[in-house]
Amino acid sequence: MTDASTHLDGNSLAGPLSEILSVEPTTAWWRCPACTRSGPLAQLHVYGPEPGLTARCPGCAYIALRLVREGEHIWLAMGSGTGAFRFSIA
Repeated sequence: MTDASTHLDGNSLAGPLSEILSVEPTTAWWRCPACTRSGPLAQLHVYGPEPGLTARCPGCAYIALRLVREGEHIWLAMGSGTGAFRFSIA
């Protein structure tokens, strides 16, 4: 998952995340629980857009978050867990 030609940088999450967050998403920092790498959102490797966006750690490819639009809702899953948040955007 490190081929630069198949992913976008984390800035591509700014628009979708700004629909559900009240802060500027590009100011966020992340820390990978697998390899302990940390940095700004822009450093994440983002894959998609269909069926949604998946952001991975550039160091070890651990899933940082998943973001899926479903009609008038956005699903947000943090990390590699099985749970997710559903936000109404209507």
